Amino acid sequence: KIKIHSIAIQTVLALVAGISLNAPSLSAQVATPSAGVPVHMVVTVEARHGKDIPVIHREDVNVHQGHDRAQVTNWVALGGDHAGLELFLLLDDGSDTSLGLQLEDIRKFINAQPVTTAIAVGYMRNGTVDIAQNFTTDHALAAKALRLPLGSPGASASPYFSLVDLIKRWPEGPARHEILMVSDGIDRFDDGPSDPYVDSAIEHAQRAGILIYTIYATGAGHFGHSFWRFNWGQNNLSRLADQTGGEAYFQGFQTPIAFAPYLEDLTNKLNHQYLLTFLAKAEKKAGFQRVKLETEVPNAELVAADEVYVPAGR
Repeated sequence: KIKIHSIAIQTVLALVAGISLNAPSLSAQVATPSAGVPVHMVVTVEARHGKDIPVIHREDVNVHQGHDRAQVTNWVALGGDHAGLELFLLLDDGSDTSLGLQLEDIRKFINAQPVTTAIAVGYMRNGTVDIAQNFTTDHALAAKALRLPLGSPGASASPYFSLVDLIKRWPEGPARHEILMVSDGIDRFDDGPSDPYVDSAIEHAQRAGILIYTIYATGAGHFGHSFWRFNWGQNNLSRLADQTGGEAYFQGFQTPIAFAPYLEDLTNKLNHQYLLTFLAKAEKKAGFQRVKLETEVPNAELVAADEVYVPAGR
C-alpha cells in the first residue's frame, strides 16, 4: 500500500503561529483548564465586491460558538515566512477522457505555485487513491504525473470513499493541508439527498483541518449524462467544499471549457489565508461544534469550515 509522505518546507513550517514541529497539528488540539480549548482553523479572506481584498488583523475577527463569543488568541497571515502548504490534486479516474483538454491548465497552475507549496497528485479509483506523485516542491515533477483518467464508469465506486482514504493516510503536520478534487461528485453507492458517505468525508476533513476545493468534471458512462444523478453530484461537491471552507466550481453540467479561471481564483484564495486560533468552550464529550466567523472590516468576508472538532474539557 502506497503511503503519503509529507515533507519539510523550509523553516516556515516550524514558525506558523509559533507552532513547533513537535507541537499539535491543526487537527490535534489539547484541552486546557476553564479558559477553554485552543482550536485552530485556516480562514480565507475574500472581498464581498470587487477584487481588492482587505487586510484583516486579529482584533478584526469575531468568533461565535453558539450564543457565546470565543476569545481569539492568535491570527497569523499564511504568506511569506508562514506560507507552508501541502496541496493534493485529486482527480477522478472515472471522469470522461475529455478531461485531457484541461490538463495543460492544471500543469500551468502547478508550475505557478510558490516554492513553499508541496504538491502531490493522485487518482481516485475503487474507493482508494492511486498516488501518481507524492508531495514534492519540484513542481515540474508533479506536473509530469498528470495523465488522462481511465474513463471507466466503474473506476470510481464512490469518490467519497477515496477522499476519506486520502485523509486517513495523510500524516499530520504544521503546514496547511488542502485538496483540489476534480470529479462529477456522483456517489454510486448512495444517490439521495442525504448521503452518509459525503457526511463522513466532510467530518474527516473538518477534524483534520483540511480545506477542499472541487471542480465538476463529467463522468464516463451513463451516469455522466443522467440529469438527476449529476445534479446530486454537483450538490455533493458544493456541500463538501462549502462545509470544509473551500469553494466549488461549475460551468453548467459539462466539464468546463477551461480550468484556468477557476485555478486563478483558487490561487488568489491560497494567497489570502490566515491561521486562526481561538478558545472554544469544551463539552464533557469531544465532538463537532458549529462556529461562525464575522468581521466589521468593510468589504471583507471570512470563509472557513462551519464546524470544528473540540476535544472534551478536563
